[in-house]
Amino acid sequence: MLLLLGATAAAASAVCYLISIKAALMFILTALIIKQVTVADADLVLYLLDKSPLKFERRMQGKVVWITGSSRGIGAALAIRLAKAGAKLALSARDEEQLQQVKQLCIEAGSAPEDVLVVPLDMTQHSQHEAALKTITQHFTQVSVLVSNAGRTQRGHWDAIDVAVDRELFELNVFSLIVLARLVNKHFTKNGGGHHVVMSSTAGKFGAPMSASYTGSKHALHGYFECLRIECAVDNIDVTMLCPGPVETTLLQYCFTEQLDQAPAVVRSGRRMSAERCAQLCSVAMSCKLPEVWVCEQPILAIQYTLHYFPSLPHLLIKSLGVGFIMKLRDGRSAGVPPPAAKH
Repeated sequence: MLLLLGATAAAASAVCYLISIKAALMFILTALIIKQVTVADADLVLYLLDKSPLKFERRMQGKVVWITGSSRGIGAALAIRLAKAGAKLALSARDEEQLQQVKQLCIEAGSAPEDVLVVPLDMTQHSQHEAALKTITQHFTQVSVLVSNAGRTQRGHWDAIDVAVDRELFELNVFSLIVLARLVNKHFTKNGGGHHVVMSSTAGKFGAPMSASYTGSKHALHGYFECLRIECAVDNIDVTMLCPGPVETTLLQYCFTEQLDQAPAVVRSGRRMSAERCAQLCSVAMSCKLPEVWVCEQPILAIQYTLHYFPSLPHLLIKSLGVGFIMKLRDGRSAGVPPPAAKH
């Protein structure tokens, strides 16, 4: 009888212990969800890695990172962030003077002058790609990471966009990146591995109103590089897709509109993530070789989760909130979009 009572007590104790563990786990999970919904500015995995006491960015020390589109904005901020981590940098864009300024900022952040190489490059001139890669490999021996960051955004009504805008934007945002990535991928294969880091956007996951050409180009990048990820899975070649939301840069000042010769009519205001914070999160994602990350503040982040796990909701969301509300979220403000071109 005593043995039976003892066994019953032990079983009850074990059950209580399991319940307490479950309750603790539920509490932790609830706390994480609340934290994610209220203050997080990245997807859960990236947010936790960024807050970790472990210094993941140290993994970039000594690696040769080639960043295209690094003369301003996120590209420049990322270069400076990686300079602090001890990476060796190759900086490319069309504006050599601006690149030299970024190089100086990288040196001030801790890079040795010889560890920052300026390689002027017009991405749309595919004939320049091989010479640029040769310049970098002659200086650094190899490329460890290619950050495909070059690109422009676009604003305009879907049915008023001239196909010439689609073609030119895709040439820069997609085809030039793919041509260079294929060239560098052969270099990675020859050297036993490498890492493609691709600057996509939250628009690369879901439609962004009044940005059809830009959204299409970012979706295309996911298609191309997801295929590359699978094909190179056994070749020690990694792919990281970076999907930032609204970020405080000069990108909108140079955006395409509905016609190639039409000036942008977007007025910025309101809250956007700083380029420096975006670069910090992107650097952690690169260091940890995460396959895909979302870098955006609320409520964009919550909407990303909702649309990812409940893909039937976008239609209801747009119908209830209106396109104008979605546009405000996309731009971190209210947007001035040029009126549709007259139809003839």
